[in-house]
Amino acid sequence: MAMMTENIIEIRNLWKIYSSSVIHQDLNLDVHRGEILSLVGGSGSGKTTLVRQMIGLEQPTRGKVKVFGELMDGSVSQHVENARNRWGMLFQHGALFSSLTVFDNIALPLRELKTLPENLIHDLVMLKLDMVRLLSADADKMPSDLSGGMVKRVALARALALEPELLFLDEPTAGLDPESCESFVSLIRTLQSALGLTIVMVTHDLDTLFELSTRVAVLAEKHVIICASPKEVLALPHPFIQSFFLGERGQRAMTALNLRKP
Repeated sequence: MAMMTENIIEIRNLWKIYSSSVIHQDLNLDVHRGEILSLVGGSGSGKTTLVRQMIGLEQPTRGKVKVFGELMDGSVSQHVENARNRWGMLFQHGALFSSLTVFDNIALPLRELKTLPENLIHDLVMLKLDMVRLLSADADKMPSDLSGGMVKRVALARALALEPELLFLDEPTAGLDPESCESFVSLIRTLQSALGLTIVMVTHDLDTLFELSTRVAVLAEKHVIICASPKEVLALPHPFIQSFFLGERGQRAMTALNLRKP
């Protein structure tokens, strides 16, 4: 007997309208526990807008978004706050506070709880630094002293500070050189496996997408046209998929991972 798949996120009949511009129309999507789901789509397809609705920064015009069973409708109930403490967010450019040290950036969500003593916060920050393969000596550095790859790692450590079950990644490898990109992808894969994370990732980098994705949700025509394994997505004869995945860049990425269409 097949086991039931648990949905961490459920989106039903979602509409998002700005003035007279329809971004999402009758969009439906589930995110399963333990998977890495990648969101892809052309410019203006609403990938980031969709994530912002998942984390409650924006509300749907119509339809429902549920995360951990809680409706993301702008309410400030204790149930919604509890749900928010169960996810972390890695923003595209890290979004570190430039006036805070690496230590204080990572400690920020822990201090906002107002329930942990400072000595425990110190130990937790050092643990997170180690998890993202940074040194304890990096704790006293300022964001301006960090390389692009280190900024991503510090931001990831902060996203993991509250030990979330769900992690959102917005273009996690954007701006990284190939070596740093490969190292960061390896780190994400290791952490996802070790911590049992569910990951929702927005990316346009095909190497990252093919390396990490359990499933790929393709946004086009204002909704999700397919959400399936990378190989199943590649088999769909849709113009966007043909142009996005099957150009020269996509062929190189697929060849490296033995995903070339038969």
